[in-house]
Amino acid sequence: MLLKKEGYPEEDELVMCTITKVQFHSVFAQLDEYNKSGMLHISEVSPGRIRNIRDFVKEGKKVVCKILRVNTERGHIDLSLRRVTETQRRKKVDELKQEQKSEKILEFVAKDLNVPLKKLFEEITGKISKKYLSLHEFFQAIVADSKVIEDIGLDSKTAKKLEEAVKSRIKEVKVKIEGKLKLVSFAPNGIDIIKEALKKAEETGKNAIDIKYLGAGSYNILLNAKDYKEAEKLIKEVTEKAIEHVRKSDGKGEFLRAET
Repeated sequence: MLLKKEGYPEEDELVMCTITKVQFHSVFAQLDEYNKSGMLHISEVSPGRIRNIRDFVKEGKKVVCKILRVNTERGHIDLSLRRVTETQRRKKVDELKQEQKSEKILEFVAKDLNVPLKKLFEEITGKISKKYLSLHEFFQAIVADSKVIEDIGLDSKTAKKLEEAVKSRIKEVKVKIEGKLKLVSFAPNGIDIIKEALKKAEETGKNAIDIKYLGAGSYNILLNAKDYKEAEKLIKEVTEKAIEHVRKSDGKGEFLRAET
């Protein structure tokens, strides 16, 4: 990847790592997105007893790890492999693939403009870093609305070439989140309270969610959004709005996210 993140990762952050050294009770890895290295204790490689650590990791293997602890004074980063779910792993791998694809698009634009790739990359990322978390997120915004290029202040020739390259290679995608919302009210007018809670959820989600009754106070919620950031924010707002309403009226609720 062209862009290396500065500083240290946050605790609980998911990072792509390359295994660099395997010992009897520990594993060392390079964090691909940072100029940092970390360590996995054998207990964080896999659940259960491990007879041979090399059955799970070996030098050169790429793995998605979770940041457990960061000691900036000592420069130590503790990692975990076993605490990463399959869903989280796939999501992280997909995000990195999309970012690599975006960098390839930028490489094509740089070649077409006859400018150094690094110079173009630094110019664009410097302009978008405060608003977009990644190059891919910025490109997705271009697909949805061409005006975002004007907002960052690129020269007209570069902006035109970039828009053409992005729109010809990236399609607007939808991120899907699905789960079960359980709502219970013990009030005399409990049915009306739950109906109102679901109405609030639909209003919060606008046209992005679909709610279906499953039975026994359970409802299936399907949410579609442009990207993971928007999807995560919206599903939180939608479910909390419904649960908060029933709790205020002698009830309870919970949202159980479906594993995909």
